[in-house]
Amino acid sequence: MIDLNEWNERIAAEFRSNSGHIRWSDAEDLAAGRPIPPKLPEFEGLAEPPIILLHTIGAKTGRERVSPLMYQPVGSDFAVFATFGGSPRSPAWFHNLLAHPDATVEFGREVIPVNARIAIGAEREQIWAKQIAVMPKFAEFESIAGRQIPVVLLERGR
Repeated sequence: MIDLNEWNERIAAEFRSNSGHIRWSDAEDLAAGRPIPPKLPEFEGLAEPPIILLHTIGAKTGRERVSPLMYQPVGSDFAVFATFGGSPRSPAWFHNLLAHPDATVEFGREVIPVNARIAIGAEREQIWAKQIAVMPKFAEFESIAGRQIPVVLLERGR
């Protein structure tokens, strides 16, 4: 079983050691347990995975947490998706943002203050449609989870 905290720490360490850049995994990397996804056909035009490091404050613990997340740019902001791999429950970072919507994002070499809000209605549908066009697996996650996957907008400096 994968230790999610260790997985996240490894991704964050690679992100930081390469000035906010991560390369896609190849078959050899995956066999060695490198926690970066392989390049999917949907990402053919992207040289690297679209990953940010989201810093939240724990809803229960009050401690800082760092979560590497795939994102979709929305103007100068970031959309992230609480898929939790198709789990019926949302990931901890989502609950942390509900409790403490002011957060920080590491994007490349920048550290950006953000405010989180849940996208709803037509805004959510537009962002979600674009995301599942790029990553059809997200639609599968929603189906498996039996819940609507929350789309969270991380808005800069608000």
